[in-house]
Amino acid sequence: MKYHLSSSILAADFMELGKEIGATKRGGADRIHFDVMDGVFVPSISFGMTILESVRKGTDLFLDVHLMIVEPERYIEEFVKLGADSLTVHYEAAKDPIAVLKSIRSLGKKAGLAISPKTPPEAIKECLPYCDGVIVMTVEPGFGGQKIMPDCLAKIAVLREYEKETGSELDIAVDGGVKLNNVSNVLDAGANVIIAGSAVFGQDTETDTVKFMEILKKREAMQ
Repeated sequence: MKYHLSSSILAADFMELGKEIGATKRGGADRIHFDVMDGVFVPSISFGMTILESVRKGTDLFLDVHLMIVEPERYIEEFVKLGADSLTVHYEAAKDPIAVLKSIRSLGKKAGLAISPKTPPEAIKECLPYCDGVIVMTVEPGFGGQKIMPDCLAKIAVLREYEKETGSELDIAVDGGVKLNNVSNVLDAGANVIIAGSAVFGQDTETDTVKFMEILKKREAMQ
C-alpha cells in the first residue's frame, strides 16, 4: 500500500502561499488538499476556482480538490479544466453520488466520496466500485483546527472490508485533527492518506512535513 501526505492549504498563510506549498513539497508531501466551501453545505466560505488555477500554475503536486458544496455536479468540469487531479464530493451533498463519480472518471480524473462524522460507512457501500478514494471526516466539515473524533476511525476497517467485497481499490484518507501525536493511530486504523493542515502549515512547514513523512515512510517500509 502506498502512503500519502496531502497538505491542506486551508491552514496555510495565503500571503505566502507559493512559499508554503514549496516548503511542504520539499518536506516530501506529494499532494495538496484543496477545500472548497460554499457557506451552504458547511457554514464557512473558503476559496474556489481562481485560487485553484493559480495553485496549478505554481506546482506539479497532485491536487486533491475536496468539494464541500451542494450540488457539486454543477462545477465538476470547471474544476477539472482548472487543474484538479482528483475531485472528492460529499455523499451528503450529492443528489446522485454514483452519477457524479462516473462524471469525474469520464473526465479522466480520480473520483472520491467524503463522509461526515454522522454518516455510517454502510451508506456508501454501493458507491465504492465507482470510487478511487474515500475521505473519512473526523471533525465536522467546515472549519480547520478542530480536534479529532477518534470514534470515526472505526469506519475505516468497515470500508476496507467493503473494498474486498466490491473489488475496489481505495485510498482511504482521514481529514480532521490529525497531528504528529495521533497519526500512528490513524494509520493503525487502516488509512493510507493523511490530510493535515494546521499540523503542517505553521512556524516551520518544511520541518513538520518531514516529520510526517518519516512516519509514513516507516509504515510503508513495514509492509
